[in-house]
Amino acid sequence: MKRFRPGVVPTLVVALLLPLLVSLGFWQLGRGAEKTALLASYAERRAAAPMASSELLHSADPAFRRVHLHGQFDGAHSLLLDNRQRDGKVGVELLQPFHDQASGLWLLVNRGWLPWPDRRVPPQFSTPGDAVSVDAWVYVAPGTTFQLHADPASQSWPQTITAVEPAKLWQTLERDGFAYELRAEPGPASYQTDWPVVAMGPEKHLGYAVQWFAMSIALLGLYLYLGWHNAKEHHHGNGHESTQHV
Repeated sequence: MKRFRPGVVPTLVVALLLPLLVSLGFWQLGRGAEKTALLASYAERRAAAPMASSELLHSADPAFRRVHLHGQFDGAHSLLLDNRQRDGKVGVELLQPFHDQASGLWLLVNRGWLPWPDRRVPPQFSTPGDAVSVDAWVYVAPGTTFQLHADPASQSWPQTITAVEPAKLWQTLERDGFAYELRAEPGPASYQTDWPVVAMGPEKHLGYAVQWFAMSIALLGLYLYLGWHNAKEHHHGNGHESTQHV
């Protein structure tokens, strides 16, 4: 039977890298399963009838739930969410406070995407002056903490931001508002509203998992080959030395 002589350094390298590669593969599988469940929940809740805004306050898990609103937008405190692209074009998403007449609740509604090709010219948008009806759905970003890009008191409106936390916005405006962003569905008060639910689909995570597992197998195969090859070389060397002594 051939002896196995991989060497100390290759053994240490494999002992460190192999568990890491395997764990990364399983982590990607786990993330893919989470995204699959997320998309299933999204599809189920988006197919349901819209609820009243007052029901949001009693919902333990409001993510992706549809809501029917009737009230007015606050165009004086608009937020422009920067660095948003559509079809290779740069732009922003327009978020505005919305006061729902039925519940008296303030909600931060994302009205959709706007092009912003020239940074020297503010993006153009209009705000309905009268009360409007809006169907929207609650967006809860997975694993993301939103923060205001700057202190609202130190800037003029509308504000260009990179991220937003609704709770801090309500605190700044001294209003009682809903803690999550709502994304408007297509309608008269909406702009371009084709948002992806997740930035990376489950199939991408599965592909990355396959790559990590393939690298694990390749590393293990190389380690085994090196060990047997070194053992073979060592065996031939010993046989040659024995012949010389005879």
